Amino acid sequence: MSPQEKKDQNRNSIENIANEAVNVLWNICECSSRAVSIFNKEGCLEIVLKYLSRFSTNVDLAISVAYCLQTVTEDNPELLKSFSAPALHVLESAMLSPVNSMEYILLKTLVAGTIWNLKDIIPSKSQAEIINAILKILSEVLEMDAGETVLQMKEAETQRIKTAAETEDTLQNVNGDDLIEDDEMEGIPQRRKVRRKAFISDLLPPTDKELRETIALLTAQQTALEIIVNMCCSEDPTDDEWEELSSSDESDSFMENSLSECGGQLLSPLCLSHEVHTALTNYLIPKKIFEKTAFPNSTAVDVCSRNPSWKPLIRKMSTIQCRALVCLQSLVSLLDVDHLGGPAALQTLAQHLSQLLFSQPDFAKHVDFLEAISSALRALLQTVASKNIPQCMTPDQLLTLCRAGIHSSNVGVRVNVVSILGITGSVLAKEDGTLDTLKTIGCFLLEVATKDPSLVVAGEALDALFDVFADGKEAERASVQIKLLSALKEFQPVFKMKIRKEGRAKYSPDQLCVLDNVKMNLRRFVAYQETVEKKLTT
Repeated sequence: MSPQEKKDQNRNSIENIANEAVNVLWNICECSSRAVSIFNKEGCLEIVLKYLSRFSTNVDLAISVAYCLQTVTEDNPELLKSFSAPALHVLESAMLSPVNSMEYILLKTLVAGTIWNLKDIIPSKSQAEIINAILKILSEVLEMDAGETVLQMKEAETQRIKTAAETEDTLQNVNGDDLIEDDEMEGIPQRRKVRRKAFISDLLPPTDKELRETIALLTAQQTALEIIVNMCCSEDPTDDEWEELSSSDESDSFMENSLSECGGQLLSPLCLSHEVHTALTNYLIPKKIFEKTAFPNSTAVDVCSRNPSWKPLIRKMSTIQCRALVCLQSLVSLLDVDHLGGPAALQTLAQHLSQLLFSQPDFAKHVDFLEAISSALRALLQTVASKNIPQCMTPDQLLTLCRAGIHSSNVGVRVNVVSILGITGSVLAKEDGTLDTLKTIGCFLLEVATKDPSLVVAGEALDALFDVFADGKEAERASVQIKLLSALKEFQPVFKMKIRKEGRAKYSPDQLCVLDNVKMNLRRFVAYQETVEKKLTT
């Protein structure tokens, strides 16, 4: 081995060790705030940035660093102070690299996420330019057809293996005589004469280049969608928290008065700066996200299912679909109807989501998918209702979804389906000839409110009841016929007792604040229902 070869080998060994070390650091920081604090204090940033600056010679190490940086820069104002102009230049160089291999696409996406986390320290005059650069990268990532890429890369792997096998056969034929014992070997015992055939593939390192590149693209697309959701929302609530406050006017009025008592807003609202809004629409991000909500390419799924090493990619493709649905939910909640393509586009979207949902008879078994699509439907129906756009999904379709979803073990799914019924019922309450449907919705929501083990779901069901039966002649008649008043009067002390007994042990201060709001609205709604019942029975 020449001195240069030995030097290169040593350098590779050191960088492989560094790669493992950065991966360990990233994983520790991802699950420990104390680790992040130590990262801040011990000058780790300077070290990992040095590795990132070498992205052109070791992209794998740079990707590990980018993962780590995206984690440690999230909600970490202390670390942000440590980013100097040269440090930002390193990030910029990696993000704007002209190389477009799939590993580089993943690297640039991760760095884009890190730079988004650093937006608070970027000068205001540069904000629009940086946001534009970030969304340009995310747009390019989402532009790629993951299903077609899977098929192309699997075919490339097949061809590579076939070529290697043909080369082995050729060499075997050329050197075949060397493997046959000759006269000079007659004296050697038989067991010594048999020699293993040497194949060229034995001399080459094993490679899964095509698989790794495909995984890099799928990961980049998933990451891009997650970054866009972060851009749309300053704080993403956890699965078991309410995703928005009560939609009733009375509840909103009370909440405005109770913010100070609860120590501020319950959940950070969706927000979208002008720069982000402009870049999202300029790069056609809503359209690209809509395309990603489709089911994975069936041919690609079939190809992956027949190869053990490629089979895990099926789940990654499904995860991209779920992330796209969550992303869609954020955009529908944020963008103006015109920027979403107008009322006709929203109706097309509703049909698309309905087709996705009901094309799978066993949709209730796929919890991640059900939570994502019910979140998107909830946002879409709310937007459509608020703009008085005709609903495309029938009450029967929505009831089918809700009856399946309410049995889910996932609290987020149950909250979504209850909210969907509340939105649907509040629209129907303003129409004629909807008495029977309103009675069905009322009975459903009442049963959820009184029987669901989660106070969060029960509270959402009560809130939905307030919306459905707040106004309208059909709603008034339905409420009397299902004996809504007596049921709520009976449940009122039970609800109060559950909040008092279970509240602090099971729920966060924010959730308790919302539940207190529901409790107060329940008292007011019972008083309102008493006047309704008197009016209709006298």
